[in-house]
Amino acid sequence: MFLLDVIDQTIKKLKSQTANVITLANLSLGGFAIVFGLHGNLRLSLLLIFIAALADRFDGMIARKFNIESELGKQLDSMSDIISFGVAPALLLYQGILNEFGGPGSFFTVFYIGCGAFRLARFNITESNGYFTGLPITAAGCLATLSFLAIPYLPSQTFLFIIIILSFLMVSTFKLRKV
Repeated sequence: MFLLDVIDQTIKKLKSQTANVITLANLSLGGFAIVFGLHGNLRLSLLLIFIAALADRFDGMIARKFNIESELGKQLDSMSDIISFGVAPALLLYQGILNEFGGPGSFFTVFYIGCGAFRLARFNITESNGYFTGLPITAAGCLATLSFLAIPYLPSQTFLFIIIILSFLMVSTFKLRKV
């Protein structure tokens, strides 16, 4: 009987942390995307950001499925999202093209990160009502990352415009139904 109780408790503990482990995988992928981007491996950085988006998609889904949603998980998810969809895509675009703009490129890179942090903080203090207010940082980060692929085909000013628009969309007050 003792062994069965230990196994049962262990399974319950593992199950209760499954979503958080996936969230930490999201954060790790974003961290590695930053490191690889800083070392000039921008294609691998791009890939890691998209894999982080998959992890982000599944952590919440698993938390709801196993009924293990928690305030800790919500906060951890936001901390992971600012790394994977705020800092990593901003640095990817900065390394890829925005550095050509000098000070304005640096400013709007940091501005994007700040708008993402503001958007996440606002999300964390509001009640869930079935709608997002403003563009979710995951969507903004994926769009910014996707835009990186167009660098050879579009004028460089386009990317400054993209990062500015995404920044303002994150902090805007339009409503978007949760999917």
